[in-house]
Amino acid sequence: MENTVNKDRSRLRSSLRRIAAAGLFGLCSLSAAFAQKQDYVQYVNTLQGTDSKFELSYGNTYATTGMPYGMHTWGAQTGPNGEGWKYQYSVDKIRGFQQAHQCSPWMSDYAVYSLMPEVGELVVNEDARASKFSHANEIAKPHYYRVTLDNGITTEMAPTTRGVHLRFTYPRKGDAYLVLDGYFAMSGMKIDPAKRQISGWVNNQRFVNHPETFRNYFVIQFDRPFEEYGLWENEHDERFPGMTEGEGKGYGAYVRFKAGTKVQAKAASSYISPEQALLTLDRELGADKNLEATKKRGAETWNALLGRIAVEGGTDEEIRTFYSCLFRANLFSRKFYERDAEGNPYYYSPYDGKVHAGYMYTDNGFWDTFRSQFPLTNILHPTMQGRYMNALLAAQEQCGWLPSWSAPGETGGMIGNHAISLLTDAWAKGIRTFDPRKALEAYAKEAMNKGPWGGANGRAGWKEYWQLGYVSYPESMGSTAQTLEYAYDDFCGYQLARMTGNKFYEEIFSRVMYNYRNVFDKESGFMRGRLKDGSWVAPFDPYEWGGPYCEGNAWHYNWSVFHDVQGLINLYGSDEAFTAKIDSVFTVPNVIRPGTYGGMIHEMKEMELAGMGQYAHGNQPAQHMIYLYNYVGQPHKAQYWVREVMDRLYSAKPDGYCGDEDNGQTSAWYVFSALGFYPVCPGSDEYAVGSPLFRKATIHLENGADIVIEAPENAPENRYVDRLIFDGKSYNGYFLRYSELENGADIRFYMRGES
Repeated sequence: MENTVNKDRSRLRSSLRRIAAAGLFGLCSLSAAFAQKQDYVQYVNTLQGTDSKFELSYGNTYATTGMPYGMHTWGAQTGPNGEGWKYQYSVDKIRGFQQAHQCSPWMSDYAVYSLMPEVGELVVNEDARASKFSHANEIAKPHYYRVTLDNGITTEMAPTTRGVHLRFTYPRKGDAYLVLDGYFAMSGMKIDPAKRQISGWVNNQRFVNHPETFRNYFVIQFDRPFEEYGLWENEHDERFPGMTEGEGKGYGAYVRFKAGTKVQAKAASSYISPEQALLTLDRELGADKNLEATKKRGAETWNALLGRIAVEGGTDEEIRTFYSCLFRANLFSRKFYERDAEGNPYYYSPYDGKVHAGYMYTDNGFWDTFRSQFPLTNILHPTMQGRYMNALLAAQEQCGWLPSWSAPGETGGMIGNHAISLLTDAWAKGIRTFDPRKALEAYAKEAMNKGPWGGANGRAGWKEYWQLGYVSYPESMGSTAQTLEYAYDDFCGYQLARMTGNKFYEEIFSRVMYNYRNVFDKESGFMRGRLKDGSWVAPFDPYEWGGPYCEGNAWHYNWSVFHDVQGLINLYGSDEAFTAKIDSVFTVPNVIRPGTYGGMIHEMKEMELAGMGQYAHGNQPAQHMIYLYNYVGQPHKAQYWVREVMDRLYSAKPDGYCGDEDNGQTSAWYVFSALGFYPVCPGSDEYAVGSPLFRKATIHLENGADIVIEAPENAPENRYVDRLIFDGKSYNGYFLRYSELENGADIRFYMRGES
């Protein structure tokens, strides 16, 4: 069987026999209890990646205050309602504090409402009410956000999984108003002065199958009485003083408090009912007498999670970058389920508009995250992943298709059918909570049909793929990229079938998982577009973006053969020729030819600014490429470039990424690479060895075991692995296996400089 494993690797790897080696290096692992006591939150900068704009991304993140995988987050809003760039570091005005769900600025947001404190005159218009601020007066942490506006109002937020604790401190002089903006679609508001409460719903949504039944019900409980109140609508900024209840397009509310007061507000949401919103409010915030209590609990939650990976022996900037990335790698997918009065999980389905028992997760684009975000989550949160895999199959039952990009329902965004990668990788990592036959049947439908939503809902060009062995151009834009990603997905279908003894689907997908070979042109040495008649698309320019490629060019997609690297090497004829091809990616000019895009898109500019030839780390297709050096016995080259990317393209600053962060994927790449190994082929159980960044890292697994990674000689000049000791035994290979790690391991890297 041809698969991810280099057939020649046996000569590179000694036979492994794990032995008990407690105390071998005179060092013991940090206990989970000890890890949780450490203040890892201090290292996280939630403004990392926020210095972005439409034309150029340094992350395309927003100031995120939220719990791990929370149903929503909260953040300061600098952009107009409905704009994907909801917080930009360069903008000096805040127009609201917003409940957010957005997984990408390109997808925008849904189920949004915002709150804006004001002093003096009541102003409802979102542009006119915006107030200037300075980053010097801003604290942005996972569990707590604080900003003092130039008008003297201080806003604080401490989140829960489905709610938030807010505090507004007003100046002594001037009327103290709070404006609730119902966003731009239908909404309903109710003010209850006696209960000091505002409740309601908003219906703004992006991708749900039944928008007529979709509502974000919310309730906000205040600790101070209302001096004045009313409703308003944002279509014409018309106010309705004294009105306590109403609904319409863009309906909002406003209240006035006593001048100079300090107001606490507790808010929670539900997609199921107003009653559930109240229940959640009481469950998640009812016992918190003040914001400090919520803040403290949030810090404990994040420290426990971040402490699952304890790193030591790096620079302050490296540690800050690592934990900022680990934070972002643990935000998506969102917990879309809620808890009933008995604590049982249930959820409103964005797929069929009904309420179901069980777990549901959403807000993720698998084209990005199958590569390393989900593989990282498989290591850190296997229980949650087990629930997630069942949720994928539940979504398929509810709308007829596996999700590809949910926001919160299926969008069909990007290319490929990567839900099967998630399912197969989970099974390969021992997460076996779902029915594999059901998963394979669902995937077979994806592979042999086209769904009603975007290109990744089912398969664009599926008939050509099965009949010709490739997707033809120009019938399908991105045809070569589609062929490559379909072949990998088919490997995952084959792999899941093989692991579960399903001979039928094993045979079916074995026929097509090598279709990548059909778009490789030996003469040019590139994956190319093909016409229906089998001829190559001409003229051919490997520097040209678009056309048969998706958000990239031939230099980027040449490497999208995750599952059969040896087969890809064979196409080049030798290890030496393959190595030379990878080398050339970094040495050719970083010229850009927009091709069918017709002009510069931000991914092009980001590659140009990186200054690494045609290596485009800011977009996902080539992020694994560096590790392919391991497959041809050149691990030192992988080690060199991994360090270069970490050092040059990442930081904890507002410009801390070199492209879209994308739901935790780019962050997870950094986390894995900093630890010293990377999942080139999700769906297999192997990781390519790289160059660990820290002198010590301890991964506390959910089962109580520890993976301890030590590199005592680590330093900027010592980026190369001289030798590897695994559980006290010499280890000569360039790959690790999950089976070697799942019950704990002691790994020592002996590092050296250039020889």
